[in-house]
Amino acid sequence: MAKAYLEPVEIEKLEEAAEYLRDRLLIRLLFHLGCRISEALGITVGDIDFSRGTVTIQHLKQRISLSCPQCEAGLSKSHRFCPGCGLEVEKAVAQEKEHQRLRTLPIDETTLTMLREYIKRNGPVSRMGKRLLFDISRHRAWQIVKDCARRARLPRLVNAETGKTHNVSPHRLRDAFAVHAVKLDDSGDGLRMLQEHLGHRSITTTMRYRKVSGEEQKEWYQKLWEGVKQDG
Repeated sequence: MAKAYLEPVEIEKLEEAAEYLRDRLLIRLLFHLGCRISEALGITVGDIDFSRGTVTIQHLKQRISLSCPQCEAGLSKSHRFCPGCGLEVEKAVAQEKEHQRLRTLPIDETTLTMLREYIKRNGPVSRMGKRLLFDISRHRAWQIVKDCARRARLPRLVNAETGKTHNVSPHRLRDAFAVHAVKLDDSGDGLRMLQEHLGHRSITTTMRYRKVSGEEQKEWYQKLWEGVKQDG
């Protein structure tokens, strides 16, 4: 039967299959922080607080906003006239704005030790006054995870929504973290903590991991027939 997510023991095999400390650290951070690949690739040495055992994650998201070409007042797609100057809006000006969100996440001691060793070995690379942990592209990060999964002989994973199978990817490590967290604590408080940790704006996005991780419906259905005499 095709799997929808990886178990922690399979992530360990993925780590062990990495040929370099950099690749092993990348895999470990993706799983132990549950962060997005873009967030992992943006981590700098300065984002790590070894005394507190935390890593600050920066999430940059591009958003398109519409504005009036005359007075630059904000517009919605339904606006026919500008609310600022009254101009009939035929072609609103699309502006790309970058929104930055920060969140500080705890990290386990084993991963901190690995980070210390990586920094000691001069793994980080200086770019524009910052020391980036990883000087690789998203494509290269995907290739690293895919190659490690192949060496670890991990199965392809099925998308629960489409039914299609895909190679193990960086985002599947984030999924594995979320499912692991929900299995340990699927209470309301646990889900809110997970929402905060993953950086989800909506709890609805976080709740889908509860659906993936549990067999509540199956258990509920089986209980319906416990003790009920079945007709032969």
